[in-house]
Amino acid sequence: MTKLSVNINKIATLRNSRGGDVPNVVQFAKDVQRFGAEGVTIHPRPDERHIRYQDARDLKPEVYTEYNIEGNPVESFINLVLEVKPTQVTLVPDAVDAITSNAGWDTIKNKDFLVDVIKEFQNNNIRTSIFVDPILKQIEGAKATGTDRVELYTEAFAHHYDLGNKDAIKPYIESAELANSLGLGINAGHDLSLDNIKFFKNEIPNLLEVSIGHALITESLYLGVENVIQMYLHKLK
Repeated sequence: MTKLSVNINKIATLRNSRGGDVPNVVQFAKDVQRFGAEGVTIHPRPDERHIRYQDARDLKPEVYTEYNIEGNPVESFINLVLEVKPTQVTLVPDAVDAITSNAGWDTIKNKDFLVDVIKEFQNNNIRTSIFVDPILKQIEGAKATGTDRVELYTEAFAHHYDLGNKDAIKPYIESAELANSLGLGINAGHDLSLDNIKFFKNEIPNLLEVSIGHALITESLYLGVENVIQMYLHKLK
């Protein structure tokens, strides 16, 4: 079964909009695990516009499933991850002013940098994953960095699937098959939803984990958090 990791950034965004501590991100993380989620994902950015660095620290003793911290490995992020020591760190090349992640790594151009960062995390027993587009040469480049996993950037798939183009899954299948042959674990995330997750999961061989935030929180406004998590788990079986 593919693991469901719930990205709770949107809960922090809602909290920050009022300047208080409602909703409480730590309590929400505890609740999604209680409802069946097999992981919690956060993506702290340098401006802390949603998840704050202190949230990452506060969540550490409360996440008893998989704890995944995503982000661009700038110095402050690296130091935070080494301090918190989550289960997994997912390296994402997002610009400081990006609204959300919008591209995978050029694993060939950034090989030397990624090798050094990944080695440091692995030396601290933190599993590593690299956010990549479904491009075969980038999968090969990821292997050369020494990473444990890749996370397939799924926005393009989700966009075309909504338009009725199921052939958009093909580069993801090819990338997954190559990753499997190279011994890389496969995660996926970005714009996955209740509408497309079952199809995506069924087509991708050995999909280990999906990280879902925006869609899951939006769907929960209508259907309820516990119900939505159960719906995802059912579709991921």
